[in-house]
This record gives sequence, structure tokens and C-alpha cells, in this order.
Amino acid sequence: MTTAQNSARLAGKVAIITGAGSGIGRASATLFAAEGAQVVAVDLSPEGLEITASGIARNGDSCLTLSMDVGDEESVKAYVAQTIRDYGKLDVIYANAGISGGGVALTDQDVALWEQVLRVNLIGPFLAIKHGAPAMVSQGHGSIVCTASVAGLRANAGGAPYSASKAGVISLVQTSANQFYGSGVRFNAICPGLIETGMTQPLFDGARNRGREDKIGQLNPTARYGEPVEIANMALFLASDEASYVNGQAIAVDGGLSSTLPFVAPRR
Repeated sequence: MTTAQNSARLAGKVAIITGAGSGIGRASATLFAAEGAQVVAVDLSPEGLEITASGIARNGDSCLTLSMDVGDEESVKAYVAQTIRDYGKLDVIYANAGISGGGVALTDQDVALWEQVLRVNLIGPFLAIKHGAPAMVSQGHGSIVCTASVAGLRANAGGAPYSASKAGVISLVQTSANQFYGSGVRFNAICPGLIETGMTQPLFDGARNRGREDKIGQLNPTARYGEPVEIANMALFLASDEASYVNGQAIAVDGGLSSTLPFVAPRR
């Protein structure tokens, strides 16, 4: 790779990124590759992965793409095993894949919706830890980063199943950090605020259609929404050796949204 120099922050590391076919995952895969990592990009969408890989290639870097279901245990076993088989080790997993579950009112939600959201958003990171952490333990080092959300910290940032799943991710990394006490493997979560991705695109499109784009993100003290690369930058830090003393944390990257108590009463 042209950018995989010794000064790169992930030089020599092998990193799996899930949800790499779009949004935060694509931005992270691109950044990790530019910072010297051997990237394994995982996503259910082969088309999304192709776009990600093409973008990485334009930068003079490369990645391995695997179209797999992050909520299926056999698929997770497979992507971990292939990574280790192809690269000989595993240093980083960024368990980022997630779905929103839509805006269905709580009383109209069914068990199937909850099962779907929890399967991707919470069971996916659990399986990544279950099958990825042992390889890192055997090396004596590693970093597993999970995408949570400000919705896992406070109400009114997402629907009930989505918020519950992200609160679960926060608990998962805290519990895992202690389960793997003294192993050299670190577990942390990122809690994004409002970021423009495919998941949030309907909100952005609606505001723009109403001529209200300038109001998007105004509930946080930074007074704007975020970009996927701003989450990718935090993921890069947590994946790198620079974060060697950061463990069991849920770090908000939200323009300050979770530092205050904004609230807009629902319309009835």
C-alpha cells in the first residue's frame, strides 16, 4: 500500500470492520486502510462493499471484502476465521453494523421487529467479541470497538428497540472489559450523535425538502450534525495503540448533545 508507512497509526495491524458497505463503516474502512491497516470489510450488501473497495483502491490502498450477516453466528465465525487464515492474526474489530428499526410507535411494535434490531445491533457485536477476542487474547493484545449511540445514553434519540439495543452495546463493552481482565484486549463503544448516513437519510431529506436544512443538529451546542469521518476518527483512535489505557468506555461523539437535556415534546 502506498500509505502503509511505519508512521501510520495502524501500521502492521489487521482490522475487521462490519457495516463497511456504507456510512460510518465505509468511512472507517477507508481511514483504517489509509493509516496502514490490512482491512477486512464486512457487510450484507455486496454492492456497498464494492463501492467501499473501489474508493479505497483509488487512494492506493486495498481491502478484503466479505458479504456476510453479522447477526449469524456461522457467518461471524467465518469472517474471523478467514481473516486469521489470510493475514495470520487479528488486531482490531470495529463492530459497527446496525439498523434503525424505523419509527414505529412503541405500542405498534411487534416481537419480530425487536428480534431483528437486537439481532443486528447487539447480538452482532456479542458474536464479534465471542469469536474475535480469543485470537486477540492469544496474542496478548487487541482492540474491539462497537458502535453504540447517544440513544443508548438518553431517551428521544431513537426508537425503543434501537435505543435498547444500543444501551445493551454499552453494557456489553463494559462487561467484556471486565470479563477479559488482564488479557491485553480492550473493549470500547462509540456513541454517535446525529450523523448523516443511509440510516438517517430520511430525516435529512425531509428537512431539506422543507427548506429546514439549517436546523439539522441544532439541539447540540456545536450547532450542527456530524459526518461519518468524525466517528471514524474516534474509531481509529480507539483501535490504535494511542488508546492503550482506554478500556470499558462509552465515548459520545455527538457535538455535546448528551451533555445537556434538550427535549421537544411529541406532537399528539
